[in-house]
Amino acid sequence: MRAGEAGFFQMTALSTGCIIALLLASGALIGTLISRRLPGHHLSTESKEAIKLATAVVGTLSALALGFLVASAKTTFDDAETELRDSAARVVLLDRVLAQYGPELLDVRKQLSGVVEDRIERSFEGATRLATEHLHQDDVGIEPVQRALRALTPDDEVKRLLKSRALEISGAVAEAHWLVLETGQEGLPGAFLVVLTFWLIVIFFTFGLLSPFNGTVISIVVVCAVSVGGAVFIVNDMAHPYGGLISVSDEPLRIALSRMGRN
Repeated sequence: MRAGEAGFFQMTALSTGCIIALLLASGALIGTLISRRLPGHHLSTESKEAIKLATAVVGTLSALALGFLVASAKTTFDDAETELRDSAARVVLLDRVLAQYGPELLDVRKQLSGVVEDRIERSFEGATRLATEHLHQDDVGIEPVQRALRALTPDDEVKRLLKSRALEISGAVAEAHWLVLETGQEGLPGAFLVVLTFWLIVIFFTFGLLSPFNGTVISIVVVCAVSVGGAVFIVNDMAHPYGGLISVSDEPLRIALSRMGRN
């Protein structure tokens, strides 16, 4: 993630949506104030038609851009759900492999359960930048379990196969774990969202420029601005699937934890 984008996404999804809604409403208000001071020929029928045609192009671009952001956020959210289910299944399978190896790995199995508990606590405590930094600094994931597995000295072919299988599964879990940490910092393309916001401000400015100044128009413009800001909030929130109001469920991990440690 680029430094500029990291700074942009220090804001929460909710504050981003509120700021965008405020900018759009302000753009419409500025357009209204300017229209009341322009000479009449600037807002003649021909001028209004030309403004509408130009705004239609920007509106089309905005619709395409918003569709791209929705698709990007949905893909991120779906990938996070898939990763969570896969990881839950893998840790249960790993626990069963360790159980087949023998009672000497009881401590390693408890360590694995602790890894799952830690994942539940860390991943769903919020997707703020501070929480993500904490993950990168302190979270070692399943690596202690892998070190314990590598230190094993199997005394027969069956245990050698079980050790190899356990290392393979733990490697897949570790890979998914680090992908989770990177996903927590990606979010939406910051520059793209800034450009989209500018386009939307232009559209709302045009609304104010061409509309009469009365209570009904003001109410509708404000509602539209809040609606667009709400849409940006939802998209931005979904782009951070491990925190916020819209987040993936940790139920697969909790179910996996309940099935681990059994003989």
